[in-house]
Amino acid sequence: MYLASTDAVAKASEKSVARRGRVAGPVLALGAVSLVTDISSEMVTAVLPLYFVLQLGLSPLQFGFLDGLYNGVTAMVRLAGGYAADRGGRHKLVAGGGYALSALSRLGLLLAGGATAGIGAALAADRVGKGVRTAPRDALISLSSPPDALGRAFGVHRAMDTTGALLGPLAAFALLWATADAYDAVFVVSFCFGLLGVLMLVAFVPGRQEQQGQRKQPGGQGPGPRGRSSPGSALGLLRVPAFRRLLVAAALLGAATIGDAFLYLLLQRRLDFAVSWFPLLPLGSAAVYLLLAIPAGRLADRTGRRVPFLAGHVALLGGYVLLLAPTDGRPLLIGVLLLLGVFYAATDGVLMALAAPVVPRERRAAGMAVLQTGQALARLVAAAGFGAAWTLWGVTTALACAVVALTIAVAGAAALLARTEPGHRTEPRHRTEPRHPTASTPRTERLP
Repeated sequence: MYLASTDAVAKASEKSVARRGRVAGPVLALGAVSLVTDISSEMVTAVLPLYFVLQLGLSPLQFGFLDGLYNGVTAMVRLAGGYAADRGGRHKLVAGGGYALSALSRLGLLLAGGATAGIGAALAADRVGKGVRTAPRDALISLSSPPDALGRAFGVHRAMDTTGALLGPLAAFALLWATADAYDAVFVVSFCFGLLGVLMLVAFVPGRQEQQGQRKQPGGQGPGPRGRSSPGSALGLLRVPAFRRLLVAAALLGAATIGDAFLYLLLQRRLDFAVSWFPLLPLGSAAVYLLLAIPAGRLADRTGRRVPFLAGHVALLGGYVLLLAPTDGRPLLIGVLLLLGVFYAATDGVLMALAAPVVPRERRAAGMAVLQTGQALARLVAAAGFGAAWTLWGVTTALACAVVALTIAVAGAAALLARTEPGHRTEPRHRTEPRHPTASTPRTERLP
C-alpha cells in the first residue's frame, strides 16, 4: 500500500516537473488576442502625441490632461469589470465586452474629426474598454497557472502583448508614409485589428465552463466558490494588510511615473528629428520589453517578485536622469528607450504576480481591479501634474521634480513591500514525505 502510494506521488511529481516549463493553453490564447489588440491600440497611441500637439496645436497642459484621461479613465470601470467577472465566473464574457468597446472607439476617433470633445469621448470609450477587460484577463491568466509559475505566465503573456506593441507603431509609420500623413487611415486599420482580436477571443479562449473544469480546489472538490464577489467584498480586501501595502506601494510609484508620451516628446524636442519618425520611438522600448519580459518573470519566480519590481522603477528613474543630463544624440535615444523597456519588463506582469497570492480565487478579478484602479488614478495625477509643471515652470524643472518624486516613491515602496514579501517563497509549498515510515499516505505540509 505504501509503495503504491509513494509511486503515485512520484509519478505526479514527475508530471509536475515536466509541465513546469510549459505555459497553459488559455495563457497562450490570451497572449495571441493581446498581440492583435495591441497592434490596434499602439497604432493609435503612437500617433496621438503628434496628432494632438502638432496637428491640433494643443498645449502641454491640455495634452497632459488628455494623456491622463487616456490612462486614468479606466479607474471608473475597473472595479465594476472585476466584480462582474468574478460573479459567476464570467471572465471571458466581460473581457470580450471590453475588447469590443475598444475596437469601436477607433471609429469614434474617425468620426470626431478635429473636435477635442469628440476625441476625448473616443479616448474615454477606449480606456473604458481597457479598464473592463484588464482585470478579468489577468485573473484568467493567474487562475490558469500554477502559483509558483505566475511570473513566467505573465511574462509570456506580456511578451506576446509587446510583440503587438512593436508591430503597431511600424504599421502606423508605414500608413502615414504611404498616405502622406492621413491619420484617418491609421484609425480605420486600427479598428480592423481590434475587431480581429475580439473574434480570436471568442474562438480560442476557453469560456466559463472550460475554465471551471481546468482549475479545481485541492482534494478534487471541484472549482473554487463562485458568486461570493460583491463591490463591498472587493473593497474589503483593503483590510488585508499584505494587499493594502501592495496597493499603497503601487499607487505611490504610479504617482511619480510620467507618461511614455511625454518621454517621447522630450526625446523629439532634444534630438530635433523629423516628426515622421516619431511613431517609431515606442519600438525601441517595446523591443527591450519583449526580450526581457519572460526572463524577468522567471527571475521573479525564483528570487522573489519584490526586487525586480523595484529595480524596474529604478531603471525608469535612470531614464529621467538621462533626460536631465547633458547627453545628446544616439546615447540619449538608446539609453532612454532601453531603460523604459527594462522598466516595463520588470514591473508590468510582475505586479500582477505579486498580487495573485494575496487575493482569494473567488475575488481574483476584483482584487486585481482594485490594485489597477489605484495605480491608474495615481498615474492620472502624475500625467496632469507633469503637464502643468512643464507649462508653468519649464521642462527642466518639471523633470527635476519627477526625479525627486520617483526617488522618494521607490524608497517608500521598498519599505512597504519588504513586509509584503519578506522572502522569495511567497506561495505555499508542499512536501510529499510520508507521515511515518509505515504510513500509507503522503503528508502535506505548508512551509512558511
